[in-house]
Amino acid sequence: MQTLMVDFIMSLDGYGAGEGWPGFWGMEGPEYLAWLGEQEQHAALMGATTYRLMHGFATQTPGEEGMDALTAQPKIVFSSTLREPLPWANSRLITGDAVEAVRTLKEESDLPLRTLGSLSLSRSLLAAGLVDRYRVVVFPVITGATGRERLFDGYPDLKLDLVEHRTFDGRLQLLEYVPTLLDGPPAP
Repeated sequence: MQTLMVDFIMSLDGYGAGEGWPGFWGMEGPEYLAWLGEQEQHAALMGATTYRLMHGFATQTPGEEGMDALTAQPKIVFSSTLREPLPWANSRLITGDAVEAVRTLKEESDLPLRTLGSLSLSRSLLAAGLVDRYRVVVFPVITGATGRERLFDGYPDLKLDLVEHRTFDGRLQLLEYVPTLLDGPPAP
């Protein structure tokens, strides 16, 4: 059985992006970028919005190492609005129930599974108890006025056990957890 990781980057105040800020809030450094390049091969799971955004980036930046690697990587896209054939290489469309499809993928995939953005998809997979690891890289910015995409709104209650942590470039914090879905409020 393969593992499923929800993988996000976020500002200190819990946003996935900020209006007017560059990618990675302009704070990606050599250690972080090298670590990204060392990640194990996996299948990227994403929804239609993330697919459109990332495909646009890949189209606009041909030859960029990170985007070329993402183009070569298997991508599984969950959408009721997109239609086949998907234009981005190595992309597979699933139009049915994402939770059931991921349950099957965990049993049948040759590669580990990891979300790429896709807040709604990640929430539903967490609520279904399918997520084995939850990882965030915290960037030292607060985007209270310009923040977009609050990561934790609508989440189920989770207990998180820290299994990995690291600092990149003296400022970015990696936090990796094993999540446990709670049925009700946590005990005092």
